[in-house]
Amino acid sequence: MVSATNTRILECLKHTQANVVCQYLNAKRWHWFAYGPLFRDLHLLFDELAMVSQAQIDPFGERLRILGGEPVSAPDEISGAITIVISRTKGTPAEMLSEALQSERKIVEEMREGARVAGEEHDYGTNDLFATAMQEHEKYVWFLEEAMRRGDGLVS
Repeated sequence: MVSATNTRILECLKHTQANVVCQYLNAKRWHWFAYGPLFRDLHLLFDELAMVSQAQIDPFGERLRILGGEPVSAPDEISGAITIVISRTKGTPAEMLSEALQSERKIVEEMREGARVAGEEHDYGTNDLFATAMQEHEKYVWFLEEAMRRGDGLVS
C-alpha cells in the first residue's frame, strides 16, 4: 500500500522512469538521423546514450512496484509523465546535441531531487538507485557539452 510518506518518492520515480523511456527513444532518433563529418562518432554516442537510458527503465519500474506504485508502461502514461521533450528533430548535428544536452541536464536535475527526497524519507534503496543512475547521465552531460564547446564548425 502506498503511504503518504512515499507518495513524493513514487512521483519522482514515475517521472524518472518516463524520462528514461523517452530519452531512450529520443537517442535512437538522433542515432538514426545523425549525418555529416562526425556521423560515426555521433551515431555511436547517441546509441550509447540510448543503451544507458534503456538499462534504467526496468530498475525504476521495479522500484515503483517494490514501493507499491505503478510503473508507466503505456505510451499515453509515458507522455503524461515525462518532463523532457519528445524529440521531433531531424535537424543539424548541433541541434540534436543541444536537444540531447537539454534533456540530460533535466534528467540529472530531477534525479538529484529524487535522491534528496528519498534521503529525507530514509529510503536508502531509492536514494542509491537515483544516485547511481544520475552518475551515468552526468557523464553524458559532460560528453555532450564537450562535443559542442569547441566551436570548430563541425558540430557547434
